[in-house]
Amino acid sequence: MTALQILSVSTLMCQMSITASLHWRKALFPSAFRVKRGTPALLNPTFQKSAEDASLLYEVLWSGGYMDAVNGTLHISDQELASMRKLEVLEVLCEDVLPRSLSEIQRLSAQLELRHGSLRMDDFERTVLTMVFTAQQLPHTSPGHQRELWVNALLRLYKAIKGDLRPESNKTTND
Repeated sequence: MTALQILSVSTLMCQMSITASLHWRKALFPSAFRVKRGTPALLNPTFQKSAEDASLLYEVLWSGGYMDAVNGTLHISDQELASMRKLEVLEVLCEDVLPRSLSEIQRLSAQLELRHGSLRMDDFERTVLTMVFTAQQLPHTSPGHQRELWVNALLRLYKAIKGDLRPESNKTTND
């Protein structure tokens, strides 16, 4: 190889490295891109891939399923639902991907407000699940400043989801 070819290949590899690092920094849920529980199949996990999955999530939440704030575990009181293999991905999302602290949720809200265009399906799903987690935390917070911060985070997530669901033509005229 000549010096020019080596320089060209080096420049291309450097550019690819910079592009990849910028991609990781812009991810709304960066922990989703780390391998979970020793299996590459759970890299960037998504739960809802069909209408049946959405119905299953609704059933889990309606049956009293909730996410523990301390370690993020998904608790499902219905033993039949809890034993379903399909819920393993949802457990990984709750335990390893979703933000659980107020500061992480506020960071996510701020990033969502800066975004233009529609969310990807996996980011939309995780944002909705984060909003559910935030709503579940409200009854457990004491009245006062801390509660106001949680309410504000919930409203910001709601506005991001609502804005993502509106058609592009209405976003500029109604804002």
